[in-house]
Amino acid sequence: MKYRLLAAGGALAVAATALTGCAGGGDAAATCTNEITKTDATQVTVWAWYPAFEQVVDLFNETHDDVQVCWTNAGQGADEYNKFSTAIEAGKGAPDVIMLEAEQLPSFTIKDSLVDLTEYGASDLADQYTDGAWKDVSSGSGVYAIPVDGGPVGMLYRQDIFDEYGIEVPTTWDEFADAAQKLKDAGAPGVLADFPANGGAYLYALMAQAGAEPFAYDADDPQKVGIDVNSEEAKGVMEYWNDLVSKDLVATDDAFTADYNTKLVDGSYAVYVAAAWGPGYLGGIEDADADAEWRAAPVPQWDEANPVQVNWGGSTFAVTTQTPDDRLDAAATVAKEIFGTEEAWKIGIDEAALFPLWKPVLESEEFAQTEYPFFDGQKINEDVFLEAASGYQGFGFSPFQVYAYDQTNEQLFAMTEGEKSAAQALDDLQASLETYATGQSFELK
Repeated sequence: MKYRLLAAGGALAVAATALTGCAGGGDAAATCTNEITKTDATQVTVWAWYPAFEQVVDLFNETHDDVQVCWTNAGQGADEYNKFSTAIEAGKGAPDVIMLEAEQLPSFTIKDSLVDLTEYGASDLADQYTDGAWKDVSSGSGVYAIPVDGGPVGMLYRQDIFDEYGIEVPTTWDEFADAAQKLKDAGAPGVLADFPANGGAYLYALMAQAGAEPFAYDADDPQKVGIDVNSEEAKGVMEYWNDLVSKDLVATDDAFTADYNTKLVDGSYAVYVAAAWGPGYLGGIEDADADAEWRAAPVPQWDEANPVQVNWGGSTFAVTTQTPDDRLDAAATVAKEIFGTEEAWKIGIDEAALFPLWKPVLESEEFAQTEYPFFDGQKINEDVFLEAASGYQGFGFSPFQVYAYDQTNEQLFAMTEGEKSAAQALDDLQASLETYATGQSFELK
């Protein structure tokens, strides 16, 4: 396989092409984006928003005679999740297989809407994935999805800006703060980085690196949840960033807006602390500085002698409990195998900028040695993201993660606006999440 960096990020949705008829059963199977050619095979309905996914679907259908995928792009992220939640409430309308971000799995296992795939051979696949990726799809004794792509975190930086102002690449967060101060003292027009006020998911990754465990949830004991968002470790992270904010050493722009995208590529930020999908996202932004020299480095550490790797984002395939009994085996086959070949992953990497969690590709020499033109030929997988992926040990999320992110963003905004201290923001977040959890009949661990 030959891999290249796509111009568009893996997090971006693709427009659906013209719909063609699909003979699958159930309300979710009324139409397919793709054309089914083996009409006598069992048809499994799938919702997914991956870029270039139709090519992956066509490859699966070409190589499987007994099972065919009937694919629909039901929207990206929250749009799809809202439709899925509506189908759960209605008791009909869900697909057989659904793409879900790993952090959203507890929010749907609590509703008994995902099938435990252990009885369909999922556990036999565990050694094909990184430990952290497998932990993220597992809860209690069950396995509720198959990992696809991930977001091990590294640091993308402007080598030209670092050179101009004599900045050394920081390897610790103390050095990161020193670099931010040096850049400001030198009168640079931009800042070192952005600390987004809407960056709840990003913040939890940073907290995890410092040893915080904000949530504890087990699908085998679904009415109990642990909430510890204001631990000393979490407060240490918030206080660190609030100190940088208060000194105007970092920006607090909302992430993933048009203004933010412009600042990522015009030199307003010299560093982009990013997941492995970040290079694809970065490379897809128009009007980038033509003279920019981008490089990748490992994410800074709190203790360089004891590095901790973290993850931000990543998606999976799960089987829904609305799948008819006579399609469960076929649905599990789709979840397990649709990204289970090198050919599928060539599409995923080349056309969608996905970062693989499937070891046969992740640990291949070719993937490690891929040179990325956007980074002037740097082997960013070998230099940064492979170690980040292999070192990630998994992370716990709540069964109401969307609500948790919303509340986190509210407190982040209050802190960055100077309305609250870091400690107060997290204490208030703890109180709001505990109130919500008990109001939803959860018992606090």
